[in-house]
Amino acid sequence: MRAQVPMALQTLPPHVTGFRCLCCGGHYPSSGEAHACVPLGAGSTLDVTYDYDLVKQALRHERGGLDRIGMWRYRALLPIWPDAPLPLLHVGGTPLYQADRLASRLGLKQLWIKDEGRQPTGSLKDRASALAIVMARSAGISTIATASTGNAAAALAGMGAGQGLQLIIFVPASVLPAKVAQLRVYGATVILVDGNYDQAFDLCQEACRHFGWYNRSTGVNPFMTEGKKTVAYEIIEQISQCDAAHVPDCIIVGVGDGCILGGVHKGLKDLLAVGKIRHMPRLFGVQAEGSDYLYQAWKAGEDIAEKSVIPTYGVADSLMAGLPRDRFKAMAAVRTTEGAFIRVSDADILAAIPVLARGCGVFAEPAAAAAYAGLVNARAEGGIRPGERVALLSTGTGLKDVSSMMLAVSHEQHAVFHSPPSLLGLQQAWPQAQLA
Repeated sequence: MRAQVPMALQTLPPHVTGFRCLCCGGHYPSSGEAHACVPLGAGSTLDVTYDYDLVKQALRHERGGLDRIGMWRYRALLPIWPDAPLPLLHVGGTPLYQADRLASRLGLKQLWIKDEGRQPTGSLKDRASALAIVMARSAGISTIATASTGNAAAALAGMGAGQGLQLIIFVPASVLPAKVAQLRVYGATVILVDGNYDQAFDLCQEACRHFGWYNRSTGVNPFMTEGKKTVAYEIIEQISQCDAAHVPDCIIVGVGDGCILGGVHKGLKDLLAVGKIRHMPRLFGVQAEGSDYLYQAWKAGEDIAEKSVIPTYGVADSLMAGLPRDRFKAMAAVRTTEGAFIRVSDADILAAIPVLARGCGVFAEPAAAAAYAGLVNARAEGGIRPGERVALLSTGTGLKDVSSMMLAVSHEQHAVFHSPPSLLGLQQAWPQAQLA
């Protein structure tokens, strides 16, 4: 089956040479309409290919490509024209923290935390949605749809607000109310699907094909990887400002559909191709035990072209994917870099939330904290060695899921005290007050 977006692939700039299938090596020209490998079907998202000689020329012309703010400072490595209109909201340029206390605790030489919770709608998904808005508008398409467990939906709604676009969001009916409220505030049309994420995804696919909408969904639209890859550019650039050996040994990412992990890999491959880095870090993907499709396949050496959907459950809703839609890119990221997939429990994820917050001040939702839980497990199992330098992606803010935040600290009720409005009352309610 060939997924199509009318006109979208006929407006690409000359430095985009086409699309390549990571599985069979098939190549499709940039003037075509293929979004998925024809022999393998829609589960195999294509990889956007570039003329890196043209990219290098553009980088030199634009003072290294770093004369703009946010993710658009890397536009020479994006599939957009130089004069393409951009969304209103500032995307990218999120902080990278050097977490020395956590590094010492884990026996690492250095640990950096990239806080994507600081994006406009609170997650890394803003990067992909911002690019989706640019691509759709460049193609003359005014209706954009996506399937999501919440974060991609919020990102699309936020990026499209004030742009004169119709935004249609398919989410499972079980999605957190706070995430639905965010969509409604931005003015998006919300379709609550009586089913799980995979069923919402399939319905979005069908609707986009039938009505001719632009499909922003992960695993269908190859440009979403291109938006998410910009986080890798920022990590390398930000580390280089304080460390001459600017390529970490490992990068750790929470994995649901696999698009973020695939995007980080693509960004690093770009940097290798244009000579900005000299070697590839090992990439680690962290999956929740209740949604561990890729971990299972990696551990058992299964063929993900044949592996069927699995049931899912768990506290980290953004990691729930019974059939990861960017599974080929995610698996390639781990296998070709000699990394690993790591499985963590819900208890591990919840425990990681306050540890990450207290260790470096990053307030992470469960899916984001899963990366730190995975780092802990990888150190315990020897996948990440003592003295290594590690970068970790915190992909979304804890404000996305306040109920899980409360659950994460529910065993710490002894740290909450009720006091009368007097100093004596405070000392009686909290005897340790004078020691604080």
